[in-house]
Amino acid sequence: MPGVFGTVCGGRKKKKKYKPESEVLEQEVQPVSSQGLKTFKKMGLSGDDDVNAMLCGSNLWKIRPGWHAARLYRLESDGMTVWYESQAKKARSKQIFSVLHIESVREGHQSEGLQKYGRRFPETCCFTIAFKGRRKNLDLAASSEKEALNWVQGLQKLMKRAEAMSQREKLVHWIWDYLRQADRDGDEKMTFQEVKDMLKMINIDLNDIYAYNLFKACDRSNTNTLEDHEIEEFCTKLMHRPEVEEIFHHYSGEDRVLSAEELQEFLQAQGEDATLERAKELIQKYELNETAKQHDLMMMEGFMMYLLSDDGDIFNQKHRMAYQDMTQPLCHYFISSSHNTYLTNHQLVGESSTESYIRVFMEGCRCVELDCWEGPSGEPVIYHGHTLTSKILFKDVVTTIRDYAFKNSPYPVILSLENHCGLEQQVKMANHLREILGDMLVTKPLPGADTARLPSPEALKGKFLLKGKKLNNRKSVEEEEGKPRMDTAKELSDLVVYCQTVEYRGQPGNVCEMSSFSEDKVRRLIKDSGINLVRYNARQLSRIYPDGLRANSSNYCPQEMWNAGCQLVALNFQTPGYTMDLNRGRFQDNGLCGYVLKPEFLRKEDSYFNPDSPSKEPKLLFVKVISAQQLPKLNKEKPNSIVDPFVRVEIHGVGKKKEKETKYILNNGFNPYWNEILQLEVQVPELALVRFVVEDYDKTSSNDFVGQYTLPFLSLKQGYRHVHLLSKDGASLSPATLFVQIRIEDL
Repeated sequence: MPGVFGTVCGGRKKKKKYKPESEVLEQEVQPVSSQGLKTFKKMGLSGDDDVNAMLCGSNLWKIRPGWHAARLYRLESDGMTVWYESQAKKARSKQIFSVLHIESVREGHQSEGLQKYGRRFPETCCFTIAFKGRRKNLDLAASSEKEALNWVQGLQKLMKRAEAMSQREKLVHWIWDYLRQADRDGDEKMTFQEVKDMLKMINIDLNDIYAYNLFKACDRSNTNTLEDHEIEEFCTKLMHRPEVEEIFHHYSGEDRVLSAEELQEFLQAQGEDATLERAKELIQKYELNETAKQHDLMMMEGFMMYLLSDDGDIFNQKHRMAYQDMTQPLCHYFISSSHNTYLTNHQLVGESSTESYIRVFMEGCRCVELDCWEGPSGEPVIYHGHTLTSKILFKDVVTTIRDYAFKNSPYPVILSLENHCGLEQQVKMANHLREILGDMLVTKPLPGADTARLPSPEALKGKFLLKGKKLNNRKSVEEEEGKPRMDTAKELSDLVVYCQTVEYRGQPGNVCEMSSFSEDKVRRLIKDSGINLVRYNARQLSRIYPDGLRANSSNYCPQEMWNAGCQLVALNFQTPGYTMDLNRGRFQDNGLCGYVLKPEFLRKEDSYFNPDSPSKEPKLLFVKVISAQQLPKLNKEKPNSIVDPFVRVEIHGVGKKKEKETKYILNNGFNPYWNEILQLEVQVPELALVRFVVEDYDKTSSNDFVGQYTLPFLSLKQGYRHVHLLSKDGASLSPATLFVQIRIEDL
């Protein structure tokens, strides 16, 4: 890697490599607009009956609590966007959704909404579109079973194809959509005014003279409009990445083509232990020119494809699978945990929903909360007691948990029971748990298990563990959340095996016993006796929950609790923000399975690690923030509103948060360029998270959030990398990226 970060400049003398005739090696790159128009051919779906039916459109019943109405839904010609008719006067951006944002499509009455409000429609005609992030489900009913099947199967085919799309294809789809929007008269020609409108849509404010000169340079027909290849040329010039081209030329030399040996050299400079075979493998995977591939050569477009791919991502792809040792005791793992799981938002007046359980499971959560209260007709209910939150049946929640808990992860799920029911309804709860969960519920110690340690996630695959009060335990308590103690039915107590709640006494106890702490109490423990808490967590489980005064379901920072080895650090998944960014960052490691192995010093029962004053070897992180690409427009209803972006890099770990930021770039969210180096110290790298944040600078008020990405420090890949940005609720902002260079040194 040239220099500290490398001033990439070509001109080195290189050995001559075999290259076919130059005209044969011309880039076979489909220009932007023609690529967009050929979406279906590339998908292999141009003659698909289901997709064709969606293109024609359907009048579907949209079902909501208390009402239903017929709306026209239609797949747009890009094959990636669904438009729908709306009664309200909304901007176009609010009347479409992308296939990329769909989490799943469920047939029949498989959503809470359809189970409650869609019974008047035949189940075979109903389906639900569930979205990523916090967007509500879309419950729909078709006029016939065949029409419903067209949409269900069509969407599933499009989702499968979208998942396989390269970043480059996503970019093509993105810009092609804006081209269609800017072509207001639909004549497939672009006037200069339409070009200016499109530039504002894609978040760039070009100088009028520069924009006009670019326009005229592409107007080869001299008609004052751009059409066909002229539009393609304009978009190609607009998306030119000189910073990537410079890197490519540095390694390719004067002939501007990378041999396998030169690509291997680049990969090794990236910090990868790359063989020549690995370089050839990447050429075969990403090079677009068939002639170049035959000769193990990579051209500029193939190099760009590689950098934008998973292989060029900042997150170590080996960590996208469950690669850690899963045979250690449960207490040796951080476990993704949810608080007030049933709530969709506010904990005083919000809605309770079984859908909330489905959403957290899709995010890898492995510990969910059931806040149980006396209900009518002898049926216990779940809601936030003594508030105006709505109520849902306990048995419906348990059924939902059974159906969705193991769709994304096979590892055990802990049911954190907050019990406020009388003995009679507790017996009912126990019966429901046994009948609904069956053999999946652990009701006795595993045969042959070591009683001196908790079982492992591997040994408990596909199992549910009940966390609650166990009769005859010393100082047994419910959750210590200010609620009165209540008697526990034996039938319910018998279901509690490995997660028996007791009062924390500061000394190790039975490994099956665990304690719960409010965020304030655990902070005091960390400050007063941090080493003792670390040792406790090396042997037993602990659960942390938010302060009861957080009526708006806000969250505390989980990092300081992880630093003390606390496993079940429960957060309000329904509330987006930087704290949930940290949680997602922590648990995207190890394949998003919900279990992340703690560092060795947090797994030793005689550990001397003090989270309040650590003494571990720090690292230096150098981040060269080079550029950003296609940042989202924050206010789509105001065409002249264009972001002034800057980048902040944060280190969350032991000690105070550290952060550095770039300068802001005026009026450019399309391709801002910084080329600034930020240097940060990282204490205890094994626990640290790195958060990349893009904000819109505002000198008169607080800056607006644009996008972010968080990952464990140990999952960082060094070298030139793209950072794929996420929204506030964790959904993809594709094709929005940062382009950075990463280097790590010992301090």
